[in-house]
Amino acid sequence: MNRTLIKYLQTLIGQKVQIAGFVQSVRDQKRMQFVILRDHTGMIQLFHEKGGDEDTLKVAISSLTQESAIIASGTLTSNQNVKLGGVEIVLDSVDVASLAETPIPITKESSLDLQLDWRTLSIRRPENNLIFRVQTTLEQGMREYWDQEGFTEIHSPKLMGTASESGAELFQLDYFGQKASLAQSPQFYKQMAMAAGLDRIFEIGPVFRANPSFTPRHDTEFTSVDVEISWIKTHEDIMQFEEAWLRYTINKVAQIHGAEIKEMFGVDVVVPELPFPRITLSKARHILAERGRTIEDRADLDPLGERDITEYIQKQFGHEFVFVTDYPVEVRPFYHRRHESDPTLTKSFDLLWKGLEITTGAQREHRVEILTKQAIEKKISLESIKYYIDFFRYGCPPHGGFGLGLTRLLMILLDKKNVREVTYLYRGPNRLTP
Repeated sequence: MNRTLIKYLQTLIGQKVQIAGFVQSVRDQKRMQFVILRDHTGMIQLFHEKGGDEDTLKVAISSLTQESAIIASGTLTSNQNVKLGGVEIVLDSVDVASLAETPIPITKESSLDLQLDWRTLSIRRPENNLIFRVQTTLEQGMREYWDQEGFTEIHSPKLMGTASESGAELFQLDYFGQKASLAQSPQFYKQMAMAAGLDRIFEIGPVFRANPSFTPRHDTEFTSVDVEISWIKTHEDIMQFEEAWLRYTINKVAQIHGAEIKEMFGVDVVVPELPFPRITLSKARHILAERGRTIEDRADLDPLGERDITEYIQKQFGHEFVFVTDYPVEVRPFYHRRHESDPTLTKSFDLLWKGLEITTGAQREHRVEILTKQAIEKKISLESIKYYIDFFRYGCPPHGGFGLGLTRLLMILLDKKNVREVTYLYRGPNRLTP
């Protein structure tokens, strides 16, 4: 007999079925035994009426511990007194695949650090299982939209001979006698794809930041979602693509998981309207000043400023998203293209969602002589980026793109407070295991 997933049992009443999963609980009464069994699709009650001394099934059920992995067979019957779907399985047999030790070292109320120590057990809980099913749907929606728009997927190297962002957050290692680093971003290789004529590309892959930060939104390894597009006129083209892509993806999550997310997390998945509001950084800072907020760094927004601006946008436009555009040269990389009318500003943007930055994007500088000049201005050694500059020597279309943190997106979508909660196995300054 083949295994049936619990969510598909309702159509099999009166039939013999076999299911497999983890023991949620056991009630061993004088004449009857009940087991709540859980797989990744739901829970069901198993029932056995005790027999005499030769009742081996009674003994097997009595020996079960919470979270043991078992295979159960029996007849699916209707029972309206059962809260779990009005059905139960009258058992014929129980096969213990693996008996769990007891007591279980964590509970739902355990600290987040303890839950991360025992990630095997914490992910078994239905609400955590849902997180990774939502993540799967997010990526599926992203890929569907990319496919519709003619994108090509790339896989860039994660071992690099030079930094792809600033050199301040590099994990360095010995590479056969020379220095190498783990990739902070696929940025240079995304632009190489534009020079190589791939036209529109995406990548979903790990990136590494040696950032000694312990905030709820930072990690040292995370999954980056990256996009690059050729033949754009300005960064507005990139923003228009991203907002449509995100709307498609969030709508897919709402359709498939919306009711479950509401039940598990009390969160309504709001599909955003197009277009997203846009506001220049200069205008954003002016609005904050009018609201009594002074930001020390004149060239950027601090986390509180990001929250204040999204609150303002929510009140003014009823929208959870906002693009903040036109950041000054001093806070953007050398490869960001500058405004012709004001070369102190870049054609760049951040996308904020519910008060948190999820995306940084820009039009790139594709003209080799200007790119070289801007690198020198940023005091970057041309020798260290020679291979990158060479990408642009033999013709390159105007292009731009963005990078998005998958766990930040998931954290905001599900209204979680910490990226650790939505990361399969979190990596931070104090965590390298499990």
